[in-house]
Order: sequence, then C-alpha cells, then structure tokens
Amino acid sequence: MARAHNVTEFIITELFQDAEVQRACFVLFLPVYLATLVGNGLIVLTVSVSDSLRSPMYFFLGYLSLVEICYSSTVVPKFIADLLSKMKTISFKGCLTQIFFFHFFAVAEILLLVVMAYDRYVAICRPLHYMTIMSRQLCHMLAAGSWLRGFFHSIQILVTIPLPFCGPSVTDHYFCDLHPLFKLACADTFVEGVIVLVNSGLLSAFWLTILLCSCVVILVSLRNHSAEGRRKALSTCASHITVVLLFFGPATFLYVLPSSTYTEDRLVAVFFTVFTPVLNPIIYTLRNGEPLSGLCLYAPMGIPTAYLRLTADLRMLAVPFSTAPLVFP
Repeated sequence: MARAHNVTEFIITELFQDAEVQRACFVLFLPVYLATLVGNGLIVLTVSVSDSLRSPMYFFLGYLSLVEICYSSTVVPKFIADLLSKMKTISFKGCLTQIFFFHFFAVAEILLLVVMAYDRYVAICRPLHYMTIMSRQLCHMLAAGSWLRGFFHSIQILVTIPLPFCGPSVTDHYFCDLHPLFKLACADTFVEGVIVLVNSGLLSAFWLTILLCSCVVILVSLRNHSAEGRRKALSTCASHITVVLLFFGPATFLYVLPSSTYTEDRLVAVFFTVFTPVLNPIIYTLRNGEPLSGLCLYAPMGIPTAYLRLTADLRMLAVPFSTAPLVFP
C-alpha cells in the first residue's frame, strides 16, 4: 500500500494555554537562552585563544560548550518564537530536521561527558602518565568519535520516513521528537518505538552506568592521595557528576521510564533543553559563589574584563594532581 503523507506540516502544542503565561515564559526563557550563548561562547573563545589553556580538559570543555550552543539552538529559538505566535506550526521536513539535530547533538554531548570522565580518571589515577596517554592525537580522535557517534545515532530518524501520516497533525509536545511523532502515524509503531527505546533510552542508561562506575573508581583511588589532592579531585569530580545528573536525569525520565502525563514530560523537556545548557558553564567554571559574584561585578565594566575573569576561573578549574605538565606537547 502506498504511503499516505497527507500531512505537510504539524501544529505544535502550546506549553501553556494562557496567553499571559506564555508571555511571561518568553520574558523568562529569552534571557536564559542568551545566557547560554554568551556563557558557553565565552568558554569556547577563551579556550581557543588562550595559550595557557591547552590541556586536554580545556580542549574537551571547549567542545562541550560548543555542543551545548548547538544543542540548545535546535529547539529553543523556535520554542521562544512560538510563545508569541498564534499559529505554532512546523513543516514535515522541518520536523524531521529538528529531530535529527536534536538527537545528534544530545548524543555528542553524552559521549563528550564520557570522554571527560575518562580524562579525569587518567589525571587522578595515572597522573605521571597523563600527557602520554591523553595525547593531542587521542583527544582529537575522541572528540571526532563523539560527533560521529551522534551522527550514526541520529539516522534512527529513518524509521519515521516510511510511516504514513494522514492526520491528525497536532503534536503533543512543544518541539518535534520521535515519540510524539509516532503517535500521529496512521500505522502500528511498536517496532519503531522499540528501536528508539534501545537506541536512545537503554544506551543512555548504559553510558550513565559507565559514568557512575568511573566516579566510584576515582573516589576509591583518592584514598592514596593527600588531603589537598583529595580536595582538588573531589572538587573537579563533583562538577562533572552534577552536569551528568542534570543531563541524564531528564533524559532517563523521557526515554526510559514509561510516559506519565504529557504536561510532566513537557516540563521535564523544558529543563532538559532550556536550563541545563546554561547551568553547565556555571557549574564547570564558577564552582562557588565567589567567582560568580566576581563575574557579575566585573560585567558592567565590559565584556573584556568579564572575559579575563572567566579565563582566570577556567585556570582554577583543572588542577594538576602531579608535577606532570598539563599542556599538549
């Protein structure tokens, strides 16, 4: 039977029905998105131009911030624009494009978090061999591998192309994703749902397990370090664990656990797509209130001063656990 693609565009469901609430959300979410661009952009710029930030950790941190910008930009700009729009629609091709890049950057971020956990493991558990193991070539290969894995993951969107869409066309979400799209198909999507569960949900749970196990190994190895070394290592690991939980917690709720109410799913997705990207640069570079207050204090003096302050905070982020040089040879 020929495919029935009578639907050429989808209608996006409003996050809230009340117009006043939508305008309030616009006022809230727009500054958050701009802060995501500025905060992560400053990290990318700082790591790129500073000669003193050439260690593998900064290298991966710069890539993570770049992914955060791209990941947030696949969903948030249209979401913010739709808050003030009466007709919230997206074309069929635009919907598939949004799904592809959303999953592409999300999986690239997952792999970068795994790579950063491995980098911290080597730095803490094998400090004398750190720069030998984490060579420039290996770092570039690991970064490229995360992007490549994200691409191969995103081609799961191909399972939606044979599906017939003959109406209705109202998605029960504020952006395009696979599960809401499956509910609009005029066919049984059980097999496609299992594919997404395995490729998205179970793999996310697997990588989360790997990350937590690496943290346990690092914590156990800290028994052999001095009190100062343990403090520095715990400070770095705590930042990474916090970012991991902020990312994987909502992802597990959306793709592994059974769907609850769509209102809850949408609210979790808002935190996942809007707030997590802006929190990561704060967690990684401004680990306590004093640097954050300092950055806010210097901000009125102009971007260059805030930029210099962020550079100083980045230098405080990765602390050497040995006398081995922490720059690429």
